[in-house]
Amino acid sequence: MKKILFTLAVIGVVLLSQSCDESGGVVAEFEDMERQTIYDYIIENKEYSKFLQILEAGGLDKTLSAYNPDGNNYTMFLPHNEAVDLFIEESNSFSSLDELLNDKAYVQAMARYHVVNQGYMTYDFPFGALSELNLAGQTVTIGFEMMGDSSVYKINNIAPVVKGNIEVSNGYVHVISKSLEPVTLTTAEWLETSSGYTIFNEAVNQTGFDEILNQRVVRDSAGVIPNTLLVEHDSIYNRLGINNFDDLVDRLKPENSNYTDENNVLYKFVGYHIINEGEIYLSQFEGETRNYNTYGEYPININGEDELDIAINLNKNDTIFTESGDTSITSYRTFFYDNSNIFTLTGAIHQVDYVLWSKKAGRADKYFTFYEEPLINLYKEEVGEYMIQDQSLLTNLSWEQGISEIVFVQEAEEEDPDWQVPSDQNYLIIDGDFSITYRVPKIVQGEYNFRIKAHAFSDQNAVVEVFIDGQKIGGTVDLTKSGTKDYPFNTFTIAENFVFNTYTEHEITIKSLIPGVFEWDEIQFIIPDN
Repeated sequence: MKKILFTLAVIGVVLLSQSCDESGGVVAEFEDMERQTIYDYIIENKEYSKFLQILEAGGLDKTLSAYNPDGNNYTMFLPHNEAVDLFIEESNSFSSLDELLNDKAYVQAMARYHVVNQGYMTYDFPFGALSELNLAGQTVTIGFEMMGDSSVYKINNIAPVVKGNIEVSNGYVHVISKSLEPVTLTTAEWLETSSGYTIFNEAVNQTGFDEILNQRVVRDSAGVIPNTLLVEHDSIYNRLGINNFDDLVDRLKPENSNYTDENNVLYKFVGYHIINEGEIYLSQFEGETRNYNTYGEYPININGEDELDIAINLNKNDTIFTESGDTSITSYRTFFYDNSNIFTLTGAIHQVDYVLWSKKAGRADKYFTFYEEPLINLYKEEVGEYMIQDQSLLTNLSWEQGISEIVFVQEAEEEDPDWQVPSDQNYLIIDGDFSITYRVPKIVQGEYNFRIKAHAFSDQNAVVEVFIDGQKIGGTVDLTKSGTKDYPFNTFTIAENFVFNTYTEHEITIKSLIPGVFEWDEIQFIIPDN
């Protein structure tokens, strides 16, 4: 039912168009001010005079007086004067507006945090992260909250939108009743400073995962991949009689006290809560079912295809204890939506509704298109060809045998709506006598049909052989004449019923037997039809 409530919330917010009632519903303005910029609008409306001073002190007055040079408009989340007063009242660092304005570094960060580098109206809001970053280079998230008979959008889960869709010449203004604070905490710091997470926080520290959850991610650059944490509040553990860290240890019964050992059951338990595939928000879980790799013994399965809820470990039955002490059987876990989509410098945090005991996940078809590589994941955002020469910038990709560079190609999306054959919009190119290796994330143990997809319609292409973890698999692959003029990329089955015995990472290596061009599009592990 939770997901239905949020669907109704979206409808409710969009339909509100008259006034802001006592419940705090958003007012949809839809004002069209062809010659008035965001900055002009703020100047002309005195109820925003205090944040105007913050924008000017932060150096954004000229930016918001002009068009976005990227051509995408801006979105301004604009706190009214009362919101600024509340921010100062609750602040431990500033006792007055003047004191805030005198902190040039903070006021610049605060001003830029409220402006997103693309224009969004409320009907474009996802339940999760906006696709474009703000001018501080950080993520802004959107949530919903029922207030009385209506609902409101909440920015970063803290700031209700009370007046939306004010359209001006260079973007949109959405008035918020609470100021946003620049994100300054890592996930580990958030756990340490947030009340009610003492049990899991101690488990994180004891297992050494605090180091991973403290690795700050530099947005829009290659480097550390962010993580997504699924966490239980202390009250969830308390229902099971787990009132502190020692109780959790007694429940798990690890073989020894070396909790940083990856084979220790406590290490596996904490690792199972951390998805190591990037920063994932709830809207990104919707519409598909898949296994997400974790630092634990197994991946975690999340099903977002149901209209009622996002289900964690569907059909993995558990006995649960309610707040009243009763028990029942549930076939899945889910999220506390109001306490999820939390953004930190390390990734995203979502609170779950029950303890996530490790569950062995079933196999799933896996497709790898090199997005697990941080640098390539950055390049895919813009159409172009990107030459990569410095292998020290890469974490999963390497090459040898006299090759000095590879090229990543990101093509434009196919515009023909009737296009039925998937276009190969991005791929790697390597040329010469080469050996190229890609380390793929963990794969659930079991049988798979192993395939690669590559350009196979050119006399200039190479003839190659394929290895998994150093072991040669299958025969030679001739990339010169297996494709067609219309569909030059071809999928080659390298091995059927190939068996992985453990849930771990694997290295896929392609070596040239006859030197030439290799345009590598995809790696596939497909569950065999039985």
